Amino acid sequence: MDGFLIEYYLWFKALHVIAVISWMAGLLYLPRLFVYHADAVKGSPSSEMLKIMEFRLYAYIMRPAMIATWVFGGLMLYANWDGVMAMHWMHAKLTLVIALTGVHHIFGAWRKKFSRDENKKSAKFYRIWNEVPTVIMIAIVILVIIKPF
Repeated sequence: MDGFLIEYYLWFKALHVIAVISWMAGLLYLPRLFVYHADAVKGSPSSEMLKIMEFRLYAYIMRPAMIATWVFGGLMLYANWDGVMAMHWMHAKLTLVIALTGVHHIFGAWRKKFSRDENKKSAKFYRIWNEVPTVIMIAIVILVIIKPF
């Protein structure tokens, strides 16, 4: 198994980056849809269209991309466990990836509330939350590229 992981490590890395990009696209777009949905009249054609868009984005892009991010990242981590886990920046990165996963699930819960017409939050609330994945992503990229500690 270890030979397989080492032999295909760069493939796992490429697939991991592709998955992260796809996941981040969804994490950045879904709260923007929430902004529009919060201003839409419940039961209106635009509200119903946003429900479909939010569901498809979450179920068909975000969830599979998050799973792929974890799977391919986990394979790379396992292949180089001793080397990478000795570095403190990796601990910080993994903590932020767990936080990003938490944000993903929070967005999923909000999507369900919108689907049941139970949203009580304002468009401004979602505009603020739209920035959270960006801030986490910036921190992760800095940790991975700069390796500050």
